[in-house]
This record gives sequence, C-alpha cells and structure tokens, in this order.
Amino acid sequence: MAIQLAAHEGFEISPLFRQSIEERIARLERDADHDEAQLDRLDNVDHFRRQMRLVAVQRAEALRMRLFLDRSRSEESRPLIQL
Repeated sequence: MAIQLAAHEGFEISPLFRQSIEERIARLERDADHDEAQLDRLDNVDHFRRQMRLVAVQRAEALRMRLFLDRSRSEESRPLIQL
C-alpha cells in the first residue's frame, strides 16, 4: 500500500535540475521545428523518412520530459513546516 501511495505522490527535484530539463525541452522542440522545416529541401525519399523519424523522436523525448516534470515537484514548492 505504501509503495502505491509513493508512486502517486511524485518525487522532488532541485530547481536547477528542473531548469535544465526545461531548457532541454525547449531545445528539443526548437530543433524539431527546424528539422521539420528542412523537409521541403529533401529530394530523396529515404532522407525524408529519416528526417521525419528524427522529428518524431525529438518531439517524443520532449513529451516524455514534460510528463516527468508534471510528476515532480521542486524543493522550493514544498512547505517549510510539515503538518
């Protein structure tokens, strides 16, 4: 029972770690947008397919990291006095 409750409570991360994850998400999404914009320049079907796969992986990784942040809380968000 305690293990199940702990899984639903999430976990705590430092503000610096949260910031680095948020920066990584922004970089992945920016790179995905850039790589997707390059699709018009590709003539080879295999290159096009690999580029699409790259974009999908970048967006999936950004989503995975967003979900990670949704389940976590920062040290600064916890109350100073536990009740």
